[in-house]
Amino acid sequence: MQPYVLVLYYSRSGATRQLAEALATGVEENRGIEARLRTVAPVSKVCESVAPEIPAEGPPYATLDELRDCAGLAIGSPTRFGNMAAPLKHFIDETSALWLNGALIDKPATAFTSTASMHGGQEATLLSMLIPLLHHGMVYAGIPYSEVELLDTDAGGTPYGASHLAGADGTRALTDKELKLARRQGNRLGRLALALR
Repeated sequence: MQPYVLVLYYSRSGATRQLAEALATGVEENRGIEARLRTVAPVSKVCESVAPEIPAEGPPYATLDELRDCAGLAIGSPTRFGNMAAPLKHFIDETSALWLNGALIDKPATAFTSTASMHGGQEATLLSMLIPLLHHGMVYAGIPYSEVELLDTDAGGTPYGASHLAGADGTRALTDKELKLARRQGNRLGRLALALR
């Protein structure tokens, strides 16, 4: 089976999904590795509510087996008060068995986010997403400053990972620089996944 990078995300308005797709494109610019886009089920406020096994649209929900078997991991979430959204956090909280077995040790990982405002916590969110990856023994790969868009972006983009400035109403389109940084982040992750295999 060809190795793959699991691009795992949660998205409400679609911006995080677009970053995920750009990142996946970057992964697949490398020969010999593919990107596997997956999402997570929303968290319900009602205990009796259960998400369907397959979402109505978009990529399928991720499984722990897909996470265990990946060659690399990218996780993405909208910013929620400087932290990842609850659905992605819930999925990560279910990975204790993988942690106990060391299944993700030495695999490369990265993160990406979307936020409503320039100072809405995008870097804090990326750093908070880094914590469980380090606990799993993963090797974190941000975006190096050799990507010149980091030096003059007036929207999203950080050395910690790709980001998007969605605007207060969430309708601001991703800029060319935001998409390029996400794609380059994916390309780097794909290269590292192949090298560390």
